[in-house]
Amino acid sequence: MLEKSLSGSKRYWLWVGFLLAVILVGFLAYLRQYNEGLGVTGMSRDVSWGLYISQFTFLVGVAASAVMVAIPYYLHNYKKFGKIVILGEFLAVPSVIMCILFIFVDVGRPDRILNVLLHPTPHSVMFWDMCVLCGYLLLNLVIGWTALGSERKGFPPPAWVKPLIYLSIPWAVSIHTVTAFLYSGMPGRHLWLTAIMAARFLASAFAAGPALLILLCMIVRKVSTFDPGKEAIQSLAKIVTYAMIANVFFYILEFFTAFYSNIPGHMHPLQYLFAGLHGYGQLVPFMWVAVVLAFVGIFLLVVPKFRRNEKILPFALLSVFIAAWIDKGLGLVLGGFVPTPLEHVVEYTPTATELAITFMIYAIGALLITILYKVVIGVREEI
Repeated sequence: MLEKSLSGSKRYWLWVGFLLAVILVGFLAYLRQYNEGLGVTGMSRDVSWGLYISQFTFLVGVAASAVMVAIPYYLHNYKKFGKIVILGEFLAVPSVIMCILFIFVDVGRPDRILNVLLHPTPHSVMFWDMCVLCGYLLLNLVIGWTALGSERKGFPPPAWVKPLIYLSIPWAVSIHTVTAFLYSGMPGRHLWLTAIMAARFLASAFAAGPALLILLCMIVRKVSTFDPGKEAIQSLAKIVTYAMIANVFFYILEFFTAFYSNIPGHMHPLQYLFAGLHGYGQLVPFMWVAVVLAFVGIFLLVVPKFRRNEKILPFALLSVFIAAWIDKGLGLVLGGFVPTPLEHVVEYTPTATELAITFMIYAIGALLITILYKVVIGVREEI
């Protein structure tokens, strides 16, 4: 079925060529990082996780979001998601691959990643994070490709796929839960030391991921004859709404706990993010943009008249997606390192090399999504 990705319009090949150019520039930047070490990044002794790990954290949530179309379709027989479920599974595959690539580039010596396999340590949360990510990637690839192949032949998926589908549902929840445990198990980082970190991760994932999926569905509908269905999009938009409300509610709980208890260690990271601390506050504008976008997105999605308007809906979804990205893709990780255990404020700014490598990985993900969705569209139009 991959041959269907080898034919397309001029616009399609221009898009593919653009992505390949971004990948090439990023790969040259990675070669520089590989040769000179992580000293070419903005990371330091005090900020050991930067843009790479923050993007990994965000994309794990995007990958896990496929479960929000799988549960209604496979467990509750909601047939309206029949056309959209394969798109969700094929969104999860590139998302997990991007997660793995961000870990890869964050390690100064990538060959040492093999130590996780050669010398497994079951008491390490990182070991289990690797297991659940690789397992989830394999599950979605097998389920999605088998289901699409069966659909192309006009047959239902083979019986052996069903247990894998049911297994993938709790597995999706596990990948973000285990990732949250990486943070919430660190007693020296007060911003992350919270019992509801996993709940926050899942709420933001189930908002941002389906929001991106709907936007992709609307793009697919515009550039092809394949229509995922208006009712499916509206149902998924409702899921985005409630998940984003839960995400904001959990964030408010964090604020109450930190400031009502008046514990300095819990207050300082939030002060740094939203008001600045000791004269430092480079993330403050970003966080307030996230706040505005979150509430604007929720308002537009809660009001049925706005949610059903397909000219307003993309703006609402984009607002939710960007708000979630700023929160988890910038504020969560970078804010967690402020202040240091010695009560110093050390700010982090990504270098041009880091940005180029980050764009490279996102371009790889966009290319994989383009190829997989082109195959889906080709098969659906063939039927």
